[in-house]
Amino acid sequence: MVGKIVSTHGLKGEVKVYPTTDDAGRFKSLKKVTLLQGKERMELTVSQVRFFKKLVILKFKELSSIDEVERYRGARLLVSREDAVDLRENEYYECDLIGMDVLKDDGTSLGTLTDVLHTGANDVYEVETGQGEKVLLPAIRECILEVDTDRGVMKVHVLDGLIPQAKKGDDGEI
Repeated sequence: MVGKIVSTHGLKGEVKVYPTTDDAGRFKSLKKVTLLQGKERMELTVSQVRFFKKLVILKFKELSSIDEVERYRGARLLVSREDAVDLRENEYYECDLIGMDVLKDDGTSLGTLTDVLHTGANDVYEVETGQGEKVLLPAIRECILEVDTDRGVMKVHVLDGLIPQAKKGDDGEI
């Protein structure tokens, strides 16, 4: 993922994008992106790039009005592997992380990684448990022990307090 559409800009189909890449300048060389919103995927041609404060303003050849782009607020913008930047050690593409099986350090299943949240300090991995609960894990060495993108498995250490404990009385008894 290189960015997320945060709003429209003007009436001619431009969008403001929050860049999730370390180098927003790379948008200048992008020719194509994939827009992903829910289950909808659309290949788009980048026809114009401008910068405004910490945002990137993009215009796509295929979308020409505010009415066409309004529905894509919150959509993610992805690039192909060929256009992706090279990774350093212990860095991963989000698309390789989403859907991974997450195992606790004792080998039991915690759930499936469903999202990567970008915060100021570090990324946070959202894991959905088998019970439908969401657990947020900071992407720090103390929590993320091993990532095997080939097998689609992540091994984690769950720090105290990250998984809510059942409260007394939750079973219907007082």
